[in-house]
Amino acid sequence: MAAPHRLSRRTLLHTVSAAGALGVLGSALPWRPALAKDLVVGFVYVGPRDDFGYNQAHAEGAAAVRALPGVKVLEEEKVPETVDVEKSMESMIALDGARLLFPTSFGYFDPHVLKVAKKHSSLTFLHCGGLWTEGKHPANVGSYFGYIDEAQYLSGIVAAHTSKTKKLGFVAAKPIPQVLRNINSFTLGARSVDPAVTTAVIFTGDWSMPVKEAEAANSLIDQGVDVVTCHVDSPKVVVETAERRGIFCTGYHASQAALAPKGYLTGAEWNWAKVYTDYVTLVLAGKTVPNLVRGGLKEGVVKTSAYGPAVSDAARANADAVKAQFMDGSFVIYKGPLKDNKGNTVIAAGEAQGQTDIALESMNYLVEGVTGSIG
Repeated sequence: MAAPHRLSRRTLLHTVSAAGALGVLGSALPWRPALAKDLVVGFVYVGPRDDFGYNQAHAEGAAAVRALPGVKVLEEEKVPETVDVEKSMESMIALDGARLLFPTSFGYFDPHVLKVAKKHSSLTFLHCGGLWTEGKHPANVGSYFGYIDEAQYLSGIVAAHTSKTKKLGFVAAKPIPQVLRNINSFTLGARSVDPAVTTAVIFTGDWSMPVKEAEAANSLIDQGVDVVTCHVDSPKVVVETAERRGIFCTGYHASQAALAPKGYLTGAEWNWAKVYTDYVTLVLAGKTVPNLVRGGLKEGVVKTSAYGPAVSDAARANADAVKAQFMDGSFVIYKGPLKDNKGNTVIAAGEAQGQTDIALESMNYLVEGVTGSIG
């Protein structure tokens, strides 16, 4: 017998609308949230909540919010970056009285979040990715992101200490600035240990391409790579492939240590629990929610995975020493002289770009030591 179908929020809203009831629900919006006992907070994920990656990291943050008093949490997973996300948010607002929404995927922002936010100016929409611009986007919209490349730099240090071949691998989705920043920081961390280390990068073309991710990981390993990492929605395939092939890996988004008990070294993780509980605490207190939130290791927005059994004492000591500098704000990743992998100088000698430098938000190069192209 077929399993019972779970009606999604966007399907339910469409059904209600077809029945002619949506107008009634919509007219109730101004007072419905006021009658709600708890603050209703909605989270929307582009993939499954248990993907060992991007969506799981956000779901772990939502779980921390659920533990707060006076809050009701709504979640919907596997919502595409299409009009479907608009339907999901409208459902949370109309049917449950949501006042604070976290549409978490990069592609939700424009036009979907912006469109729904303009219709509901009294509600707050906070999007992951750093795309909000003052004067251009609605005041009831904000964005949050973090300097996770700090944790990637530390992963690079550990990877370089562990590698025997001096060949590292990186499976990446798309060559956008946030991804390039992670590739470059990982490589710079590795080359701070040994300038002879290189990172081979393969772009799959999209955030969730399990078959291509497996092919890329295997191709890198066949080329002699003995430590691999990634920036895709779910590192599960890359990590499991590395473990099966007997090489090492570092993780991303959340911890994948359980998937690679022998080869998992460390990882760059998001600490969305802090970000989300901070936001909700502000809303519950009636305080202004900032439109832009950023932070790194020092601010607790990102963190590193626990070291795996294969990490040497020297690797731990090196990474921990640099981490301490990140924590006190004294370490700068991007400083000159720095060349890209085509030999062009991208940061001149004596110059530096700190984590808050807006130039890093438009990064369009791969650093020296990376083999691959963004073309």
